[in-house]
Amino acid sequence: MKRRRSLATQDTEEHFAEPSGKGGLLLVACGALTRELVDIQRQFPDGVVEITCLPASWHTHPEKIVPGVRRRVDAALRTKSNVSVVYGDCGTCGELDAYLEQVGVPRIPGPHCYEMFLGKPVFDDETDNALDTFFLTDYMNQQFERIVMQGMWLRKHPQLRDMYFGNYTRVLYIAQTEYAALRIRAERAAQELGLALECRLAGYGGFPSFVEEALAKRRQPPIHLLHRRSDQG
Repeated sequence: MKRRRSLATQDTEEHFAEPSGKGGLLLVACGALTRELVDIQRQFPDGVVEITCLPASWHTHPEKIVPGVRRRVDAALRTKSNVSVVYGDCGTCGELDAYLEQVGVPRIPGPHCYEMFLGKPVFDDETDNALDTFFLTDYMNQQFERIVMQGMWLRKHPQLRDMYFGNYTRVLYIAQTEYAALRIRAERAAQELGLALECRLAGYGGFPSFVEEALAKRRQPPIHLLHRRSDQG
């Protein structure tokens, strides 16, 4: 069987793959979602869904997100590919959505992956009940040491913990899987931060339905063409 082309990301690199057929769907995605998207991709025949992931570390450099997404989307659209974007706003302050609207490319609904996994009603309920929540997903859980303890200098300067997290009341682990090892990791992360842990098994949330809907819909014309057609009509 031909090996499916799915590309994980390294934080220092970008990876790009064109869909193997004109009808294939290309997902331009955040690297923090690679594993979940690859699992979803496996539910379809080869060539139906392709993935290109941009570095997850761009969350700390949001100014890189829109140019990076633009490069990948523009390149794909030159081959008339069906393209969708799997990103939150992620600190782009609406710039990402403005670009995607111009080129007629859909983005998964939601400002960030926490809401995408939980769904808006559940996420709103969680934050209404406890505003001061630190969120973990499977990715954040697995990368907690690198992103939080090392990246925020807590290993070298433990006194920073209370400065950063003194106003938080809990860690909410939004789990995509039921692996016991990840639950143990989450417990350790909460202990590191001196916070209580709560867990919610969310699975893959709204991601599977978004991919199915993207496959079912054709790309909308860019907004300037829609305006032109309206003027002509």
